[in-house]
Amino acid sequence: MDLKAFDAFCNSLPATTMVVQWGDAHVWKVGGKVFALCGPWGEERSDKSWKIVFKTSDLAFQILTEQPGIVTAPYLGRFKWVQIQDENAMSKDDLKTYIKAAYEIVSKKLTQSKRTELGLI
Repeated sequence: MDLKAFDAFCNSLPATTMVVQWGDAHVWKVGGKVFALCGPWGEERSDKSWKIVFKTSDLAFQILTEQPGIVTAPYLGRFKWVQIQDENAMSKDDLKTYIKAAYEIVSKKLTQSKRTELGLI
């Protein structure tokens, strides 16, 4: 999934916002909390070096980090975030499923009043 498709998918989820921070990373949030990002990591900062990072459940973290092309996200791994390093590590449909799950994990941790304000309940 390229950056344009990543942004379009994250934007399709309810009550999301995007900011560019930490260099050139596109950081997607719900209720001010990050659920996924795509940024240029590594020595080469081209479109091909952009990597997707997202929050996972404990079980998904265990499973995904055993797969080739998926690693514990730098700085975020202790919070069960993964980084897709190889665009062939999973299908685009699976990636969308995991990003949506990340969105749901984060949005469910928002306060009830925040979720109501955002129209999530």
